[in-house]
Amino acid sequence: MAGLLLFQEDFVPYGMKPASDFNVIKTSREGVLRSVADDVSNLVGLTDNEIAYVLGMTPRNLHRIQAEKRLGTEASERLLLLRNVLLHALDTFEGKENTVRNWLRTPINELNDQSPLQLMDTITGFGLVDDVLGRLDYGLPA
Repeated sequence: MAGLLLFQEDFVPYGMKPASDFNVIKTSREGVLRSVADDVSNLVGLTDNEIAYVLGMTPRNLHRIQAEKRLGTEASERLLLLRNVLLHALDTFEGKENTVRNWLRTPINELNDQSPLQLMDTITGFGLVDDVLGRLDYGLPA
Protein backbone atom coordinates (compact mmCIF):
# COMPACT_ATOMS: atom_id res chain seq x y z
CA MET A 1 0.00 0.00 0.00
CA ALA A 2 3.00 2.32 0.24
CA GLY A 3 2.70 3.20 -3.46
CA LEU A 4 -0.89 4.32 -2.99
CA LEU A 5 0.09 6.84 -0.32
CA LEU A 6 1.48 9.02 -3.10
CA PHE A 7 -2.09 9.67 -4.22
CA GLN A 8 -3.74 10.01 -0.82
CA GLU A 9 -4.90 13.58 -0.39
CA ASP A 10 -7.18 13.41 2.67
CA PHE A 11 -8.71 10.73 4.84
CA VAL A 12 -12.14 9.46 3.81
CA PRO A 13 -14.27 6.61 5.22
CA TYR A 14 -12.22 3.82 3.62
CA GLY A 15 -8.86 5.50 4.17
CA MET A 16 -8.19 6.82 0.67
CA LYS A 17 -9.48 9.63 -1.48
CA PRO A 18 -9.71 9.47 -5.26
CA ALA A 19 -7.01 11.46 -7.02
CA SER A 20 -8.15 14.78 -8.43
CA ASP A 21 -8.22 15.18 -12.21
CA PHE A 22 -5.11 17.38 -12.15
CA ASN A 23 -3.30 14.93 -9.88
CA VAL A 24 -4.15 12.12 -12.34
CA ILE A 25 -2.68 14.17 -15.20
CA LYS A 26 0.46 15.15 -13.30
CA THR A 27 1.11 11.66 -11.94
CA SER A 28 0.35 9.99 -15.28
CA ARG A 29 2.91 12.16 -16.99
CA GLU A 30 5.52 11.18 -14.38
CA GLY A 31 4.57 7.51 -14.62
CA VAL A 32 3.26 5.31 -11.84
CA LEU A 33 5.41 2.56 -10.38
CA ARG A 34 4.53 -0.90 -11.65
CA SER A 35 4.10 -2.04 -8.03
CA VAL A 36 1.09 0.28 -7.69
CA ALA A 37 -0.82 -1.94 -10.16
CA ASP A 38 -0.65 -4.73 -7.58
CA ASP A 39 -1.82 -2.36 -4.84
CA VAL A 40 -4.79 -1.25 -6.95
CA SER A 41 -5.75 -4.81 -7.90
CA ASN A 42 -5.66 -5.76 -4.21
CA LEU A 43 -8.28 -3.12 -3.34
CA VAL A 44 -11.02 -5.52 -4.45
CA GLY A 45 -9.13 -8.60 -5.62
CA LEU A 46 -8.95 -8.09 -9.38
CA THR A 47 -7.12 -10.76 -11.36
CA ASP A 48 -3.91 -10.19 -13.29
CA ASN A 49 -5.88 -10.59 -16.53
CA GLU A 50 -8.38 -7.91 -15.46
CA ILE A 51 -5.70 -5.41 -14.46
CA ALA A 52 -3.74 -6.03 -17.67
CA TYR A 53 -6.92 -5.60 -19.76
CA VAL A 54 -7.71 -2.25 -18.15
CA LEU A 55 -4.11 -1.10 -18.63
CA GLY A 56 -4.21 -2.05 -22.31
CA MET A 57 -1.54 -4.75 -22.15
CA THR A 58 -1.21 -8.50 -21.88
CA PRO A 59 -0.70 -10.12 -18.47
CA ARG A 60 2.67 -11.36 -19.70
CA ASN A 61 3.83 -7.86 -20.64
CA LEU A 62 2.58 -6.50 -17.31
CA HIS A 63 4.59 -9.10 -15.40
CA ARG A 64 7.73 -8.34 -17.38
CA ILE A 65 7.82 -4.84 -15.93
CA GLN A 66 9.83 -4.74 -12.71
CA ALA A 67 8.06 -3.39 -9.61
CA GLU A 68 10.35 -0.36 -9.34
CA LYS A 69 9.93 0.64 -13.01
CA ARG A 70 7.38 3.22 -14.10
CA LEU A 71 4.47 2.55 -16.40
CA GLY A 72 3.98 4.72 -19.48
CA THR A 73 1.68 7.73 -19.44
CA GLU A 74 -1.35 5.91 -20.89
CA ALA A 75 -1.10 2.88 -18.58
CA SER A 76 -0.48 5.18 -15.60
CA GLU A 77 -3.58 7.22 -16.40
CA ARG A 78 -5.70 4.10 -16.74
CA LEU A 79 -4.38 2.74 -13.45
CA LEU A 80 -5.19 5.97 -11.64
CA LEU A 81 -8.66 6.12 -13.17
CA LEU A 82 -9.23 2.49 -12.18
CA ARG A 83 -8.16 3.30 -8.63
CA ASN A 84 -10.62 6.22 -8.54
CA VAL A 85 -13.47 4.03 -9.79
CA LEU A 86 -12.63 1.29 -7.28
CA LEU A 87 -12.57 3.77 -4.40
CA HIS A 88 -15.90 5.19 -5.56
CA ALA A 89 -17.35 1.68 -5.80
CA LEU A 90 -16.06 0.77 -2.33
CA ASP A 91 -17.73 3.91 -1.00
CA THR A 92 -20.97 3.17 -2.86
CA PHE A 93 -21.07 -0.44 -1.65
CA GLU A 94 -19.98 0.43 1.91
CA GLY A 95 -16.55 -1.17 1.72
CA LYS A 96 -17.82 -4.61 0.66
CA GLU A 97 -15.02 -5.82 -1.62
CA ASN A 98 -16.88 -8.95 -2.74
CA THR A 99 -19.91 -6.88 -3.77
CA VAL A 100 -17.69 -4.46 -5.74
CA ARG A 101 -15.86 -7.35 -7.44
CA ASN A 102 -19.17 -8.96 -8.47
CA TRP A 103 -20.62 -5.64 -9.63
CA LEU A 104 -17.57 -4.96 -11.80
CA ARG A 105 -18.04 -8.29 -13.58
CA THR A 106 -21.83 -8.14 -14.05
CA PRO A 107 -23.38 -6.80 -17.28
CA ILE A 108 -25.46 -3.69 -16.59
CA ASN A 109 -28.34 -2.50 -18.73
CA GLU A 110 -27.22 1.15 -18.46
CA LEU A 111 -23.82 0.12 -19.85
CA ASN A 112 -25.31 -1.42 -22.98
CA ASP A 113 -25.37 -4.84 -21.29
CA GLN A 114 -21.61 -4.80 -20.72
CA SER A 115 -19.87 -5.17 -17.39
CA PRO A 116 -18.05 -2.17 -15.91
CA LEU A 117 -14.73 -3.97 -16.42
CA GLN A 118 -15.48 -4.50 -20.12
CA LEU A 119 -15.92 -0.74 -20.60
CA MET A 120 -12.83 0.30 -18.72
CA ASP A 121 -10.57 -0.48 -21.66
CA THR A 122 -11.34 3.08 -22.84
CA ILE A 123 -11.11 6.43 -21.06
CA THR A 124 -14.75 7.16 -21.96
CA GLY A 125 -15.72 3.85 -20.36
CA PHE A 126 -14.28 4.96 -17.02
CA GLY A 127 -16.57 7.98 -17.10
CA LEU A 128 -19.63 5.89 -17.92
CA VAL A 129 -18.89 3.47 -15.08
CA ASP A 130 -18.35 6.35 -12.65
CA ASP A 131 -21.68 7.88 -13.78
CA VAL A 132 -23.48 4.63 -12.94
CA LEU A 133 -21.89 4.65 -9.49
CA GLY A 134 -23.01 8.25 -9.04
CA ARG A 135 -26.60 7.31 -9.86
CA LEU A 136 -26.42 4.43 -7.37
CA ASP A 137 -25.12 6.87 -4.73
CA TYR A 138 -28.29 8.94 -5.14
CA GLY A 139 -30.68 6.00 -5.35
CA LEU A 140 -31.36 6.48 -9.04
CA PRO A 141 -31.77 3.53 -11.41
CA ALA A 142 -28.48 2.33 -12.76
